[in-house]
Amino acid sequence: MTTYSHGVAGTGYTFDGLVDLMAKATPLRSGDELAGCAASSDAERAAAQWALADVPLGTFLNELVVPYEDDEVTRLIIDSHDRVAFGEISHLTVGGLRDWLLDVAARDGAAETFRRIAPGLTPEMVAAVSKIMRNQDLIAVARAVTVTAGFRTTLGVPGHLGTRLQPNHPTDDPRGIAAATLDGLLLGCGDAVIGINPATDSPHATAELLHLLDDIRQRFDIPTQSCVLSHVTTTMGLIEEGVPVDLVFQSIAGTQGANSSFGVDISLLRQANEAGRSLKRGTVGDNVMYLETGQGSALSAGAHLGTGGRPVDQQTLETRAYAVARDLEPLLINTVVGFIGPEYLYDGKQIIRAGLEDHFCGKLLGLPMGVDVCYTNHAEADQDDMDTLLTLLGVAGAAFVIAVPGADDVMLGYQSLSFHDALYARQVLGLRPAPEFEDWMRRLGMVDDTGRVLPVDAAASPLRALTVAR
Repeated sequence: MTTYSHGVAGTGYTFDGLVDLMAKATPLRSGDELAGCAASSDAERAAAQWALADVPLGTFLNELVVPYEDDEVTRLIIDSHDRVAFGEISHLTVGGLRDWLLDVAARDGAAETFRRIAPGLTPEMVAAVSKIMRNQDLIAVARAVTVTAGFRTTLGVPGHLGTRLQPNHPTDDPRGIAAATLDGLLLGCGDAVIGINPATDSPHATAELLHLLDDIRQRFDIPTQSCVLSHVTTTMGLIEEGVPVDLVFQSIAGTQGANSSFGVDISLLRQANEAGRSLKRGTVGDNVMYLETGQGSALSAGAHLGTGGRPVDQQTLETRAYAVARDLEPLLINTVVGFIGPEYLYDGKQIIRAGLEDHFCGKLLGLPMGVDVCYTNHAEADQDDMDTLLTLLGVAGAAFVIAVPGADDVMLGYQSLSFHDALYARQVLGLRPAPEFEDWMRRLGMVDDTGRVLPVDAAASPLRALTVAR
């Protein structure tokens, strides 16, 4: 195991291996303090970042953060690594990669360059470079990366910001869900997915919700996709029964142990992907997986230890989850950035930083990355922090965000974005819904030629007529 060291202001700091170095170089967050792997001072963190900047990228292929023999996520990362794509950047250090990324981001044709080298990047390389980047660096590079995916709508197109319409209800009341869905559609939300977190994982209840969403979609001929976020095995069973399943959902994490706590492994996820694609329900693409992640999930499962039994920092483990996602070619993947609570991301500053990191890392690895801009009520954060993160993600080119009625999810008990928040981001940043969804809104008279959502008028569309009748 390699020992790393660097001095700051006359004091020398030593780091015992790559796991320790990566953890100490991570911007401060409460989850790493809880795990006992965070830097003890700003000076130690700065020393770790200096030392990390000098690490050659090839080191990450030889000194593994989580042992190959113990973890199938590590095996996926190493076995699928594209050495040819890596050759273009193999001579760089972590600091050199940062400089190269920023240089490429400022050039014409940046998107194609980033697409070409993505298979040559491992999650650990990308996590490492993010640790030595300022927020503006993360935004500048992410904005230059283009990753698209499609089912009935195309997501990730530059100049567009998708939205998941999340009409959750504490008792899965179909009237409440339908009302929230209609409210979101009238404000231009739902182009990424209309997705419900069910109150139970009952197959019968899940099937009823899927039929409800499919009926709404077909009634108004909406170019979007639906999803009920049940466990992957529940959804696979419903596919066999002929229930109208568009997207297959599952939470994933960055270690084999953490994924086991979710009741999944890579083989099962691949089977689910094949099952969803076999239905051939998409019209513009066959990306059928919807995946969610979040910093701290491995620590919550007690599955966060790496080489030498040392705790791996939560952001590196989060980025490793993107290797699993990349293997599945999802339509949607988002980090639920502040959902777990202040034990992992203490306040608005930490949530904002984590959201930008996750978005940058996901896009650079080749994913159509979205973010649930959110926090729990016991975190030191508020809606102003969410406004800031939403705006930054809009500038950075996020594929989609999540929106719930009034920004308050009464079923899950956390704060996210509202339909109006998504409308704000599109208006001030000049962003538009997914192309197919915007065409549908225009046909119904819901938007003008610039994509601006028009005020509610019963004569303008069937949706508005239904609203007035209600």
